[in-house]
Amino acid sequence: MLTFIGTTVLTFLIMEGITWCTHRFVMHGFMWYFHADHHQPKYANVFERNDIFFVIFAFPSIALFYFGLEGGLNFWFFIGLGIFFYGLAYFLIHDVLIHQRFKWFKKTKNKYLIGLRKAHKVHHKHLGKEDGECFGMLWVPRKYFGI
Repeated sequence: MLTFIGTTVLTFLIMEGITWCTHRFVMHGFMWYFHADHHQPKYANVFERNDIFFVIFAFPSIALFYFGLEGGLNFWFFIGLGIFFYGLAYFLIHDVLIHQRFKWFKKTKNKYLIGLRKAHKVHHKHLGKEDGECFGMLWVPRKYFGI
């Protein structure tokens, strides 16, 4: 059982690197069309084209859950679980805390969460796909934490 928990945790941690690369080279690259509206001033629309990435990124997790249950519980399931937990953390940090799409955590005094918001604001100061910085989600440079 510890191996399965370790697999889930390791997958969660690896997802930060995958997220950085995907954000930098896919969202700010050949799929910029879908991500561009996320870098523009917000209007009354509830959804953005950028939200398609939630659907796209859910498919690997769903497939791994399916294959992880086929013939009994196996590693694929726990890799899918790690991806799912990262997606949940991404949603809570990115959409709830940073962009306030849901008004759940409006006033935090936690230095780590404030640092995440600062780093993401620096990322969004660039309206185009070039010259971006801070492509990660949960790991950001120390300078944003006021340390």
